[in-house]
Amino acid sequence: MNLRPARVIMTVAAVALAVTGCAKDTSTTTTESGVKVIDEGTLTICTHLPYEPFEFTKDGEVVGFDIDVLKAVADAEGLDTNVIDTPWETIVSGQSLDGGDCDVATGAMSIRPEREEVMDFTDPYFEATQALLVQKGSGYSDLDDLAGERIGVQEGTTGEEYVQENLPDGAEAVSYEDSVLMMEAVNSGKVAAGVNDNGLVNYYVTQNPDVEVSTEFQTGEQYGFSVKKGGNDELLDAINKVIADDATMDELHKKWFGEES
Repeated sequence: MNLRPARVIMTVAAVALAVTGCAKDTSTTTTESGVKVIDEGTLTICTHLPYEPFEFTKDGEVVGFDIDVLKAVADAEGLDTNVIDTPWETIVSGQSLDGGDCDVATGAMSIRPEREEVMDFTDPYFEATQALLVQKGSGYSDLDDLAGERIGVQEGTTGEEYVQENLPDGAEAVSYEDSVLMMEAVNSGKVAAGVNDNGLVNYYVTQNPDVEVSTEFQTGEQYGFSVKKGGNDELLDAINKVIADDATMDELHKKWFGEES
């Protein structure tokens, strides 16, 4: 598959959405197949960086599994891509979509009822569990082994919720703004362990031999891409068509995870 590179990478400050007189023009243009986009000829993607291997920056370009799936959608629609790095809370709240900052939002985002109330999700494209990241030889094989210890989590994630709901006696959940900071804290010994999505954590382990995944927690999570609530069924259909293309998804899964889905 010939995937186009992302053309532009921008950082969006959430506070700009509230500045009087600076509201973004939310008018749209339409492709031949009926997909509506905010910028003619471009599929604009909101994400929150970094979250390897789903979305991260390499050599000045945003790359990753999620990005490649959406580039496949853009290719099918004859569109370029523009990736915007935006705060996670503006993605999960639907604010980025409602404010006209982007056409589609991604970030290894679990489909959840409260999120479905504010945005429309595609079909699931990835099955996720929560993984426990520890230093090799630590002896921590489960959350219960971490009584009285510090456990790293990422703010605003399902991993944070899982740890808070299952916190061992005397343990402390330590929140980090992004996943890399959390996993580096485990690697350096600042926290005894960390919990986050298995795809993310397992990829980190392949790059860092001093840590390992000691167990995973089955939480029944599924990732989806999102579009503005009630605003773009045609784009949902276009993304779902790529998700249903086993050959494309297997190719991308093997590229980023070393095996087909």
